[in-house]
Amino acid sequence: MRVLTSALEPSANLHLKYLLDRLEGVEIYGIFDKRLGEPLYGMEEFSVMGIVDVLAKYFKGKEAIAEMVSLAKECDKVLLIDAPAFNLPLAEAIKERYPHKEIIYYILPKVWAWKKGRAKKVERYCDRLASIFPFERRFYRRAEYVGNPLLDEIDVAWHPPKAPETIAFLPGSRKSEITRLMPVFKETAERLGGRRKILSIPAFISHEKIESWYGDISGFEVARDAKNAVAQAHFAFVCSGTATLETALIGTPFVLVYKARPLDYAIGNALVKLRYKGLANIIMDFEGKTPVHPEIFQNDVNSDNLLKLYETMDRGHFADKSRELREILRHGSADEVAKMILNPV
Repeated sequence: MRVLTSALEPSANLHLKYLLDRLEGVEIYGIFDKRLGEPLYGMEEFSVMGIVDVLAKYFKGKEAIAEMVSLAKECDKVLLIDAPAFNLPLAEAIKERYPHKEIIYYILPKVWAWKKGRAKKVERYCDRLASIFPFERRFYRRAEYVGNPLLDEIDVAWHPPKAPETIAFLPGSRKSEITRLMPVFKETAERLGGRRKILSIPAFISHEKIESWYGDISGFEVARDAKNAVAQAHFAFVCSGTATLETALIGTPFVLVYKARPLDYAIGNALVKLRYKGLANIIMDFEGKTPVHPEIFQNDVNSDNLLKLYETMDRGHFADKSRELREILRHGSADEVAKMILNPV
């Protein structure tokens, strides 16, 4: 079987990697990480760094869609993963050219947060909708909950040492997040005294960038694997993002922290009408349940408040909510998505 695949982002390619382990006899074509095969384009060709690059990528994207549509003729099915800005126009172009070509969309656009109009386009141009959050069935008529990919990918569980008390700091993966949170994290780490402090730095951030993005990190033990860093910590401070859901599923007590430019934060709040920022809390809120972990933002992100939350958080309650979250998500998604691809419509 030949599957035209569009995976433009690192997270999408991680999900694709676990999926391929279950797709014996399947050949993939299209856009994905070069470590997974021989793509038409490597995912890194679509990374965007600045406004000039944005314009260049726009024209490259249109060219890539045309080439992907041509390639679709020789493929049995189409698999789109996340990246709606590219994948929705691609789905439309393929469906217009080949109306009977089956298109599977995995990691659906987050219309529950913003751009609700995308749901109609997904329903119109895609045949199978592989949802990774149970509540997405409220927003997509044909969504099929397949499980969550993090339950395939998390291979560690919370298991901190008896001593010393270990605190993990995850300031995010973007320069803007890191530079805003690190001064607060450093001050908090200093006030934690003799405890072990682990700083998680994503593997893709080069040693040259560490000094300019993070500054002096001599007070931390550096870890390049976030999941292992979290699993061996008694407590964590985690920047908003997928890492918060990973941490909740691993079972490490933590606080979500987020600090953006005031204008960006105001625009974000105006566009996204959700009560919570963390994925674990968003899932629980849609299920009508109480949140898993505390969240703290903007000017409230200071060492006094972080230390107070560290000292007062109810670890037992968090453990109960973490288990409840796992029960809601149930299982990983790779097996179910593999069945979608391998089985006839």
